Amino acid sequence: MVEKVYITYNQVHKLCQESAARILNDFKPNLMIAIGGGGYVPARILRSFLKRPGSPNIPIQAIGLSLYESLPTSASSPSSAPETAGTIVTRTQWLDLSSLEMANLIGKRVLIVDEVDDTRTTLEYAVRELQKDVEAAAEQQGRQEEGGRTKFSVFVLHNKEKVKRGRLPDGMVQEGRYAAARTVGDVWICYPWEATDIDEHDRLAAQQPQT
Repeated sequence: MVEKVYITYNQVHKLCQESAARILNDFKPNLMIAIGGGGYVPARILRSFLKRPGSPNIPIQAIGLSLYESLPTSASSPSSAPETAGTIVTRTQWLDLSSLEMANLIGKRVLIVDEVDDTRTTLEYAVRELQKDVEAAAEQQGRQEEGGRTKFSVFVLHNKEKVKRGRLPDGMVQEGRYAAARTVGDVWICYPWEATDIDEHDRLAAQQPQT
């Protein structure tokens, strides 16, 4: 049976808080891109901790990517089955890099935020396709990428220690542009925004050993 780990909003808040210093030091992002729907909450919390005196808030854009498929459930336990990772990434929402506003990504430091790095397929797709779009936008506008290539970094709350299907660019990992607040085993992580009964979710989380 797959082990479930229940994560509370309080834990998510603290994971973002303790990761912010490293992100400011290593990544210095100009913009965040949250992968929906798991990246929305941590991205918003991170923005509060990344705010520097005298500087504006870091803008947050959103993209939607779907990879997970629900396993069939039995009538006696309609919500007990975990999701299983798919193999094809589907866009449900994307950035319009042809617009003037989105063109401002060119040459910037962009932090991609998601809740979990499971198979890494979604992250690989996001980084690859965003980089392609930025390069296409720069070429279309006849611009060189200011200050060098656009730098993409990745932050996740949890990285699952397992064999990954996807792969991030070699330079991203080697240059320290990948960060996970926690590395865990191959467990089923239950995030609070997925809960239909938040009180029961928090009760189950309180029963777990604290790490």
